Amino acid sequence: MKATKHTTNPARHGRRNQRLAIAGLGILALSVVGLCSQYAGAKGAAAASAPAPMGAYFPLPGMPPLSDPGNVYGDTGPDRMSAVVKDHLARIYVPNLRSNDVYVIDPETLKVVDKFKVGIGPQHVVPAYDLRTLWVANNAERTKLGSLTPIDPLNGKPGASVPVEDPYNMYFTPDGKSAIVVAEAVRRLDFRDPKTMALQYSIETPSCGGINHADFSNDGRYAVFTCEFDGTIAKINLETRKVAGYLKLKMPSSRYSEAASAGALASEICTSKKGMPQDIRISPDGTKFYIADMEADGLHVVDGAAFKEVGFIPTGVGTHGIYPSRDGKRLYVANRGTHRIHGKRKGKGSVSVVDFATDKVVANWSVPGGGSPDMGNVSVDGKYLWLSGRFDDVVYRFDTASGDVRQVKVGQEPHGLTVWPQPGRYSLGHTGNLR
Repeated sequence: MKATKHTTNPARHGRRNQRLAIAGLGILALSVVGLCSQYAGAKGAAAASAPAPMGAYFPLPGMPPLSDPGNVYGDTGPDRMSAVVKDHLARIYVPNLRSNDVYVIDPETLKVVDKFKVGIGPQHVVPAYDLRTLWVANNAERTKLGSLTPIDPLNGKPGASVPVEDPYNMYFTPDGKSAIVVAEAVRRLDFRDPKTMALQYSIETPSCGGINHADFSNDGRYAVFTCEFDGTIAKINLETRKVAGYLKLKMPSSRYSEAASAGALASEICTSKKGMPQDIRISPDGTKFYIADMEADGLHVVDGAAFKEVGFIPTGVGTHGIYPSRDGKRLYVANRGTHRIHGKRKGKGSVSVVDFATDKVVANWSVPGGGSPDMGNVSVDGKYLWLSGRFDDVVYRFDTASGDVRQVKVGQEPHGLTVWPQPGRYSLGHTGNLR
């Protein structure tokens, strides 16, 4: 999520030890406060309707098929490192939006070992489809100076930037034929050559204001993008190269209060008429998508095939980034600690842990003294979750066994950091969405 207001969108713009062992928080919130009238009487997050059973598996031509079609994350375990990354440096690459630079952290020592200038407004560090390059997406908001800066993961050094219009985020088609530059300001997806970044074709998304994050079906035939300013999601058919449809996400009747004490149940009357969807991830079995919503304070659950919302999981204030555990059994959810686009330091940031099998929150980790967990990824061995501290100019390292937090000081307004290398055969983009 960006941090400044765009001239083409008058709506709110941008990208708006103590741990709390509160197992079952999501279900408590649903039962105690009736979190959303649409789910009245529900016993679980997906009680409105069960996802359609997975049918025959016919992957997109040219896409490396999943080893197990029923487990999207089966090829990203710690023992599935590609030979391509065997000599890559173990580093955390942190793009700092306001200081226009990238800080490089050694994950073993927790020390900043390098930093370098990139383009204007670096938003995310994106692993290339072939895992050989890391691209810094510099969208240079409200200008025509957008660019992509390559980083060589063998030595951690940047190369010459490539001019590209408004690269807020970037993904790759599952067949590896195209990079998808998310040109958020103009509501468009630009499909480009994944090596040269030469434009191939575009898909207009006129009803997807604030198009930003995405994930792909397990067969690679469609993608779902979030539309931050419209409170909707868009389904993109990658075969026909068209928008297959839009879905408006349902807002809960109550959400978490920024003023309440840490760990309080969702009790603030939600007056927002539409959500602010952010990151998105698919379930291991490929049937559902989980969409973080910064206004709704939780995860919308959507049946991918039917393109229908089937549930909601409350997590914490300002739900923003979501990352699967290394074993694919849990989902780490970064709650940024505020509903506001420009949050304050030392907010009510936290990380919620959702069990994929039950769609329940099983733990919630706070940031001692307050903070603003935003975006990142999981270490190769799954022991640590690395997240940028958006409003606190730090990076957090959460211990995934205990929730304990360490911090590293970085540049101004860190955003979409990536942990590298990562296990997997190829990258679908963002901060390391590998398959």
